[in-house]
Amino acid sequence: MPPVFVLGGHQTDFARNVTREGKGLVDLIGEATTLALAHTGVLAREVEVGHVGSFIPELYTGQSHLGGLVAEVHPDLAGIPITRHEAACASGGVAVLAAMADLQAGRYDVALVVGVELMRVLPGFESQQKLGAAAWVPRETEGVAYPWPELFSHVAEEYDRRYGLRREHLAALARNNYENALKNPNAQTRKWTLSEAALAEDDKENPVIAGRTRRYDASPVTDGAACVVLASAEYAAEWARRRGVPFEGLGRIEGYGHRTARMSMKDKLEGSRGEPYVFPHVRGAVLDAFSRARIEGPSALSAVEVHDCFTISHYMGIDHFGIAPAGEPFRVIEDGTVLRGGKLPVNPGGGLMGIGHPVGATGVRMLLDAQKQVTGEAGENQVPGAKRVATLNIGGSATTAVVLVVGRA
Repeated sequence: MPPVFVLGGHQTDFARNVTREGKGLVDLIGEATTLALAHTGVLAREVEVGHVGSFIPELYTGQSHLGGLVAEVHPDLAGIPITRHEAACASGGVAVLAAMADLQAGRYDVALVVGVELMRVLPGFESQQKLGAAAWVPRETEGVAYPWPELFSHVAEEYDRRYGLRREHLAALARNNYENALKNPNAQTRKWTLSEAALAEDDKENPVIAGRTRRYDASPVTDGAACVVLASAEYAAEWARRRGVPFEGLGRIEGYGHRTARMSMKDKLEGSRGEPYVFPHVRGAVLDAFSRARIEGPSALSAVEVHDCFTISHYMGIDHFGIAPAGEPFRVIEDGTVLRGGKLPVNPGGGLMGIGHPVGATGVRMLLDAQKQVTGEAGENQVPGAKRVATLNIGGSATTAVVLVVGRA
């Protein structure tokens, strides 16, 4: 496939409460877009197409038609084609795929991808209820106070039924995410102080939300946006000459995988009984991305970004990437392989749990962090010598799976 280059971008500070600042969606989009262009040195008039990922701005803010808000950012963006995409928590990921398709088809040379969600405008419980729109309504949501903690508790139960699951391994992943986030200047939890009790089965410090899901098993409710500038090889080569940087050092999307499964969690889990992987379609998306990147497996990776909306989805990402045998992520948790400083660190910047999870922005943020890793721009979260990073962005009960492999040109 024709290469797609990631020139850089910008992530807003996910610790902010944008509504309390008297700002809204247009401000988040404007900040992320303006600073992404400034960071890359790409002029607004050079951008030929835009894609926006966002899940439910209509339910949170009443606002739809977000392409028009991107056109408001700069006069030179008014008039270009801009499309909004929705795939629950994978909205950002599918926006990236759409931009890639535009570039690979030769229709355009420069694409802007923005992911955004404004979630803290509503109280926590009401916000969680709105998120239930990504499940099968009302089949999976009626009478359920917290749909996602409940549904991902079923994933933990399935792992336990098939392979056995120990609480200490999930706690180790949570601890690693929060510790990594302390070094991330844009992480929502970078100033949090958590006791050991907050990561244990302590009903006061870490109460049960639903089933096996406790408070600190879950990613927080977040306001934020992320933006990346993608380019064709021709434009990227000229851009590198213009900036006096080596073309071979640029970030490049080497492979992708994209699959969609049945809607309900129950149907997916029952459908995979007898299979080695809990979510065979997620494993398929990983293998598709590896194949397109022409790599054999995780040994070719320097780091991985997994979609840890919950500790159990983090656990799932580890074996579905093939870092451990199916059902045995505990092995690489115990030996430190996937922890900070390990042979293949997972979520070196803190993941969704530590960085935050503004739903539509997450897939774009993951790509931006992968690009920073392979270009040596990840600051205190840098994995030394990182050359290739993979990302897994899932939507709903893993119904949508988007996998990217990012390397150097």
